Amino acid sequence: MSDQPQNQASLLAEALPFMQAYENKTVVVKYGGHAMGNAELGRAFARDIALLKQAGINPIVVHGGGPQIGRMLEKMGIESRFEHGLRVTDERTVEIVEMVLAGSINKEIVALINAEGEWAIGLCGKDGNMVFAEKAKKTVVDPDSNIERVLDLGFVGEPVEVDRTLLDLLARSEMIPVIAPVAPGRDGSTYNINADTFAGAIAGAVKAARLLFLTDVPGVLDKNGQLIKELSVSQARELIRDGTISGGMIPKVETCIEAIDRGVEGVVILNGKVLHAVLLELLTEHGAGTLIVR
Repeated sequence: MSDQPQNQASLLAEALPFMQAYENKTVVVKYGGHAMGNAELGRAFARDIALLKQAGINPIVVHGGGPQIGRMLEKMGIESRFEHGLRVTDERTVEIVEMVLAGSINKEIVALINAEGEWAIGLCGKDGNMVFAEKAKKTVVDPDSNIERVLDLGFVGEPVEVDRTLLDLLARSEMIPVIAPVAPGRDGSTYNINADTFAGAIAGAVKAARLLFLTDVPGVLDKNGQLIKELSVSQARELIRDGTISGGMIPKVETCIEAIDRGVEGVVILNGKVLHAVLLELLTEHGAGTLIVR
C-alpha cells in the first residue's frame, strides 16, 4: 500500500504551525531573474502565491523584467547603453520599460495566479499614487583619476514616498497585488526603479512579516561555499567588511538591511529556480535560503 497519504498528512502537519504564525500577515515576494523565463517554475510560483492567500496570508508580488526589456529594445531597434553595469534609461527607453513591465510581464503573472483560482490584479507605482520616485543619484569613482563623479542614468529612479492605502484596500478585498517597479515623479516624469529596491520600499511601507528575494543563487554563502541559514544585520555588515559577501550579493544584502530599517521583520534571499521555493521557505522548519533579521 502506498504511503503517499501519510506523507501528505505529515507535510500538512509540519506546515500548519507556520501557516498559523503568518495568518493575516503580509509577505512581499520579489519575483524575477531566471525563474520568470521558465513555464514550470512560473506555474509553481503562482500556485505558491495562491496557496498563501488560501492559508490566510496576504501576499504582494513585485516583479522585475530586465532580460525581457532588453529583448524588446532590441526588437524595436533601440540600443541599450550601460554605465558601470547600470542601464541608462532615456525618454524612448522608459516608454518601452513601462510597456514591458506594467504591460506584458505584469499581465502574464496576473494570469498565472488567476489560473490557480485566486484574484490577482496588476498594478505599478502610478496606480492610486502608490509610489513616487526621484531621479536616482549614483556616484562612482573613476579608477584612473580616483575622482568621484555622479552618473546620469536618465529616467532611473529611487522610491521616496509609498502610500499603502490601495494595498490595504486590496488586502481587505481578498485580492493579490502584482506590482511593476515603475513610478511617477513629482516632476511629471516616469521612472524605472530597480525591482529589489522597489520591493524593499513596498515591504517597509506595509511592515511586512517577510520579504522574499527570489534570485538565481541559494542565498548568502560562507567562505567555504556553504549556505548561511540566518544572519543578523550586524553579522551581515561584518561579512561585507571581511569580503565573504562580495560582488552582486553586496547590493542585494544592503537592500535587505534597508528593508529591515524600514520595518520589515525579516528578509530572505533564496533560489527562485527551486520548485515551490516560497512554500519551502515560509512553511517548513528548515527554510530555503538565508534569513536576515535585526
